[in-house]
Amino acid sequence: MLDAAVITFARHGYRAASMDGIAELAGVSKPLVYLYLHSKEELFSAVIRREAAALVAAVTAAVEPHAPADRQLWSGLTGFFAHTAAHPDSWAVLHQQARTQGEPFAHEVAAMRAGLVDFVADLIGAAARESECAADLPAREVAGLAHALVGAAESLAEWANVPPEGAGSDDAPPADPRAAAERTAATLMNFAWTGLHRMMTGERWGPGVAAESPGVGD
Repeated sequence: MLDAAVITFARHGYRAASMDGIAELAGVSKPLVYLYLHSKEELFSAVIRREAAALVAAVTAAVEPHAPADRQLWSGLTGFFAHTAAHPDSWAVLHQQARTQGEPFAHEVAAMRAGLVDFVADLIGAAARESECAADLPAREVAGLAHALVGAAESLAEWANVPPEGAGSDDAPPADPRAAAERTAATLMNFAWTGLHRMMTGERWGPGVAAESPGVGD
């Protein structure tokens, strides 16, 4: 029943989804759905909790626990992109449907996201310690960076597996889903981790401060 509900909510939206349609897709009677899950609201909440737990578990399982912090983050991102690509209906429920339906649904997703943000913040802190960070990174700034990185990952999950119109073979996602997830994770790491590394060595951007370009004037 939960599998059928994921498909129905993802493809038709919460408001248009019907218990009749979910029961039919699940191959059970509507009274049986109500017996176990009581209402569409409770069914939707159960779906969100299950799919959020599955996503967090996939990210956690993908992390290489004894690797350097950057490698841990990359492997966790790879797990995130692999899971969202393999379960597009689940991701649609979490990222699109649940967030737009108000409480208590949005709260369920926010709790999942907070866990991912804490995980990323811990890795940023570990990376700073590993690099003997020359810059003092306040806890609030680390939290902001973690929120930004998680937000970027969410946006990339929407983009990653949809090739642009007229794309050539070089632009298409790799045929191997794992390779596609690794490439997307590397894209985000190249964007974010390089900047984080520069911050950890004390380099800061500011309005009116020109950045030095390596090699210029050598």
